[in-house]
Amino acid sequence: MPSLATLQAFAAAIESNDHVGAIEKFYAPDAQTRENNNPPLAGRDALAEKERRVLASMAGVETTRLAPLFLDGDHSAICWRFEFTRKDGSKWAMEEMALQTWRGEEVVEERFFYDPKQMGR
Repeated sequence: MPSLATLQAFAAAIESNDHVGAIEKFYAPDAQTRENNNPPLAGRDALAEKERRVLASMAGVETTRLAPLFLDGDHSAICWRFEFTRKDGSKWAMEEMALQTWRGEEVVEERFFYDPKQMGR
């Protein structure tokens, strides 16, 4: 079970737009994520690389936490808003709910829920 301080530090890293750093620091080596009903992606290194590719395809991203952090034993929930700026200067935003399972102080599973119609608007 993570401490509240760990969850707060994780959220602060994401809010500072250090998405890759948050994965490298807070995810277990065998962590996996799943977006909606898509197949999971496994392994901290693969997760970090995917995040690097997404961020490299954009000029920038601004991240805002939309609700309080929820922590119940080994489970947490965070609601985010991401505003992406494309390299041409246009912007689009998406909101997502992230549900996490922790093993000690590391995320081992994370599932993201968002409306796919938000992607790339």
